[in-house]
Amino acid sequence: MQYSNRHRLKKKKLLKYHEEIKSKLGDVPFKTNEPVDIATTPSGKVLLVDNTPLACFFHGRIFPTIDGLLKMKGDKAYVTVDMGAVRFLYNGADVMAPGVVDADEEIEEGQLVWVRDQNHGKPLTVGEALTDGKTMIGSNEGKVVKSLHHVGDGMYS
Repeated sequence: MQYSNRHRLKKKKLLKYHEEIKSKLGDVPFKTNEPVDIATTPSGKVLLVDNTPLACFFHGRIFPTIDGLLKMKGDKAYVTVDMGAVRFLYNGADVMAPGVVDADEEIEEGQLVWVRDQNHGKPLTVGEALTDGKTMIGSNEGKVVKSLHHVGDGMYS
């Protein structure tokens, strides 16, 4: 991936992003004492640690990337899907209600969420909730998460 306008984050900004992610997910993919760069890509701005994009700005809101989620123990803002949905999500599909087996009931419509597989709990997709968490669990039709970043795209290493 090509990066431009890359520079080291100042401590104040780093702390702001750290706290913002922690409040959303309960964990953060980078430490406040490690060097974190911010850079521009064709898809938007990313936070990099050792050239790995660990967080990205989706519609102006910061959220971990798939690589970032793999470094965390996030226990908030998750949607769990059955294994039948994995191949579709790997190719960038939106999350459909019939594939959802569990979700954080605190999810609100419009919130950024991460989607994980049922067997391993590994992140597959980052997306925007199209409904709240309770509705995701109880519904059997329609889209529930719009995919913004997924395992098979160019940002995942």
